[in-house]
Amino acid sequence: MLPDELLLVLNDQISCREVQIRQLLQLLGSGLPSPPTIVLHGLEATGKSLTISRILEHIDVPHAIVKSRECITTRHLLERILASSQTAIKNTNDGPIAAMAFDGRCENISALTVHLRCLLEGVEKFILVLDGLDAQREITPTLFPAIARLGEVIPNLTTALIVTSPNPRLLHFAGTPHIHFPPYSRSESLAIVSSCPLSISPDLPRQISPDNPDEDSTWLWGRFTAAVWDSLGKGCARDIVSFRNVCHRLWRPFVQPILDGTYDKRDFSRLMVRNRSLFQSEAALTENIIPVIAVFQPTVLRASKKEPHSLPYITTYLLIAAYLASYNPARLDTTFFAKTSERVRRKKGGGTAAPRHRTANTKHRKIQRRLLGPQPFVLERMLAIFHAILSDRVVASSTADLLTQVATLAGLRLLIRAGAGAGAGADVLDGQAKWRVNVGGEYVLGLARRVGFELESYLAE
Repeated sequence: MLPDELLLVLNDQISCREVQIRQLLQLLGSGLPSPPTIVLHGLEATGKSLTISRILEHIDVPHAIVKSRECITTRHLLERILASSQTAIKNTNDGPIAAMAFDGRCENISALTVHLRCLLEGVEKFILVLDGLDAQREITPTLFPAIARLGEVIPNLTTALIVTSPNPRLLHFAGTPHIHFPPYSRSESLAIVSSCPLSISPDLPRQISPDNPDEDSTWLWGRFTAAVWDSLGKGCARDIVSFRNVCHRLWRPFVQPILDGTYDKRDFSRLMVRNRSLFQSEAALTENIIPVIAVFQPTVLRASKKEPHSLPYITTYLLIAAYLASYNPARLDTTFFAKTSERVRRKKGGGTAAPRHRTANTKHRKIQRRLLGPQPFVLERMLAIFHAILSDRVVASSTADLLTQVATLAGLRLLIRAGAGAGAGADVLDGQAKWRVNVGGEYVLGLARRVGFELESYLAE
């Protein structure tokens, strides 16, 4: 096959990689000398492995491709390299060379060099591809330079290393050709995904082929993939593979109104308005075992709220008392928690007192205590508030040890020590120690509603 014809065939099979195909054909083509080592680098799912495998299938050069991710140890990798090379040589027409025996043992890089030199004797050119060598589990700092220098020791060997992001000093020598595979742009991603459109009708084949054309599905699929990219793919999809998976997951719920007879196949704008919730939620980007139709309904998805702990009755009131002690000033304890207090101030001459005139300083309002965070309090004050908000009959009939419950709340990190005595060896039950509540207002409000306590009536503004 002529170079121009081969280039056209490879461009049809591999989309948006014309520059990289030209570079690899110049470096690996038959009849031309090749460098000892070639590095193909780029992010995941950028077509590195697909490009070099398709090129090696069309050129008349023996080759072996080894996936380094499947090898556990370095010895496993070296033996896999040797076994793959022997299999590739056996598939050629060199009968005497292919008949050479190999016992399957290769313990180090020196043994690999000796075996490969004997195995490739008489072969004009051999290409060894190591895919994902940087993802090998037990990789050593000297493994990359040693494998990269195999082509210098064995003249008819060319090593192609496929990595994600190579270090500038990865190979410990300069002059190695590097071919970069950049991420796909918006137009390239849409062209790749749109090349294999899905069918609207579930009765037809899932993917449309040139033998089974469907103009309506192709027209709608192209606009649908552009909408998915603009809403989810550009900022959330990691690569072309995840973008294609998101399109496949959202396609069936998107075309469901067409199957129900509500809209026509060309009503893309109305379908977008109907299924706008599919593009507003990122649920399609997460893997789950729930069917896609049950997950993506045309409703607004809401995050589930965190449920409070299931605490005992007395412990719940202790945590409520701790919250009130943290967010109420101590000077207002008499106003909120005194059981016998006269709430109406009387004038000496009888009647109620006249309201005081506001001064100029009252117009500067203070910041609410809830916005300032929890304030420290002593343990005796919290216990006093606890006895005030809970009836004496319930406290007298309970057999719970309050200090033990306080220690339990501290163990759950619902109460934390504050001040200088908050070390690891501090006494948890010290009466003069200062504490601070470690939960939010919504959490305590949920606990208060469970026990029927009006929390907001006891909070200072």
